Amino acid sequence: MLDFLKKRRREALRSEPFPEAFRAIIEKNVPYFQRLSHADQDELLGHMLVFLDEKKFEGCGGLEMTDEIRVTVAAQACLLLLHRETDYYPELDVILVYPGGYRAPVRETVDGGVVIEGEQERLGESWTRGIVVLSWDGVLAGAADISDGHNLVLHEFAHQLDQEGGPVDGAPLLPRRSMYAAWARILGREYHQLVRDEASMRHTVIDPYGATNPAEFFAVITEAFFEQPRQLRARHAELYALLKEFYQQDPAQPT
Repeated sequence: MLDFLKKRRREALRSEPFPEAFRAIIEKNVPYFQRLSHADQDELLGHMLVFLDEKKFEGCGGLEMTDEIRVTVAAQACLLLLHRETDYYPELDVILVYPGGYRAPVRETVDGGVVIEGEQERLGESWTRGIVVLSWDGVLAGAADISDGHNLVLHEFAHQLDQEGGPVDGAPLLPRRSMYAAWARILGREYHQLVRDEASMRHTVIDPYGATNPAEFFAVITEAFFEQPRQLRARHAELYALLKEFYQQDPAQPT
């Protein structure tokens, strides 16, 4: 019964008129919106109404929360939901936004079991406790250039999709059970190739940061899939095809 009521409420939200002031923000800050077909634009706007209704935003580090911030983040986060059955990032409760880069505590164990504690400058992170942290400067920069392969919001929200499949390990919840074998084989092969390329300092379409671990690999290939789709398809055809099947989008094809 609760699922039925949630579905009905979301359907009602998606059918509401989209505020013109919000659309103006998208057209100003999210140029990727113009890449979408009219049908996909309409679907995206509907998803955004649900997302903005269900997710909390909080300003940090003196940042005052505004509709511009909320809408700019939502437009990019909801791009990952097009054409897919979605529960709107069910593990996510709140998005924390700093004005710029922020310092976060880190704890690392090095050789000999020595634990080193300190701080690290960050632009964003996705937690397993219902939180995404973003820097507003990073959000704007990632949205402004739609072909550099770097987008902070897509990266962190790919981690949120990853969480839906269980541990954050680069294997999100896939639409069909039959996809898991190919996902493990192709992403595993491509990840290990990136690790070798990074060690040899070979240039790749895929951001070398993806060699950190399989979870980061999934996040950076999501960025490449949406922002450098033709390069990714040309050099990593099987990987591109798998992401196309997962995201139910084909950004390499003009709309």
